[in-house]
Amino acid sequence: QVQLVESGGGLVQAGDSLRLSCVASGRTSFAMGWLRQAPGKEREFVAEIRWSGGSTYYKDSVKGRFTISRDNAKNTVDLQMNSLKPEDTGVYYCAAAATGGTGYNYWGQGAQVTVSS
Repeated sequence: QVQLVESGGGLVQAGDSLRLSCVASGRTSFAMGWLRQAPGKEREFVAEIRWSGGSTYYKDSVKGRFTISRDNAKNTVDLQMNSLKPEDTGVYYCAAAATGGTGYNYWGQGAQVTVSS
């Protein structure tokens, strides 16, 4: 019953910024996250935010550059990506965890982010 709709992504140069947005319809989930998958790589965790309390968690390599935020009333989660590096290239997925203590249950369609040097 939870559907995730992503927007954003694109082709940028190193050092540029992008903002990804995800709107979750249906019931509110326990947490929302962003994960990415680079070509030939496994999907990896990028950032997560809890709906209640707003605690955030980040992959070490994006700390200080990426910021995840949410609007509880709109069930919207954004990922502000600054100082992008070629290593950030990949397909970014919005995900939702229905409850605590479980993995992500719902996924967006993915958004391509390409960072050129």
